[in-house]
Amino acid sequence: MSITIRRRPYIVGVMGGADAPAPLLEEAFLLGDGIARRGHVLLTGGGPGIMRAASEGAWRAGGLVIAVLPNDRLWPLDGYPNEYVDIPIYTGLSDARNVINAKTPHLIVILPGGAGTLSELALALKAGTPVVTLRRDPPEFAPPGACVRAETVAEVLAVMDDRLPPLGAVLTDGF
Repeated sequence: MSITIRRRPYIVGVMGGADAPAPLLEEAFLLGDGIARRGHVLLTGGGPGIMRAASEGAWRAGGLVIAVLPNDRLWPLDGYPNEYVDIPIYTGLSDARNVINAKTPHLIVILPGGAGTLSELALALKAGTPVVTLRRDPPEFAPPGACVRAETVAEVLAVMDDRLPPLGAVLTDGF
């Protein structure tokens, strides 16, 4: 007799700037879509730009979207959370929330952004979170193999598929 064991889904972070050009927003949307279609949970910073585009892609594909927000519930921040966030986590931590964004995912994808995105990249590497960058060289301080550069969304998704094993497991001995 075999039993299929339900495993918790992987959490994949997508980090990038609040201001981004349209082609980059389209790529973020496609990343969110690809993450959701693989059964993974998307984690973003929950705001505009890259965060919103990735959230929309995942949400429209039927995925679950978690956002680690800089504000708290009593002090709203315009654009946080965006309308595609299913689970908003109000931290009240401002930029300190980047530690949560970097350490929570099983894998993090870094798109172009500002200082906040760079801090998430550095914190993820320090925490041992696997990092995939989209058209961005790994920083010189990245340990070998910890940060993979991809040129396209398809390459990012292929690296993700390679690093995150399939969701199901089948046990046949004694169950």
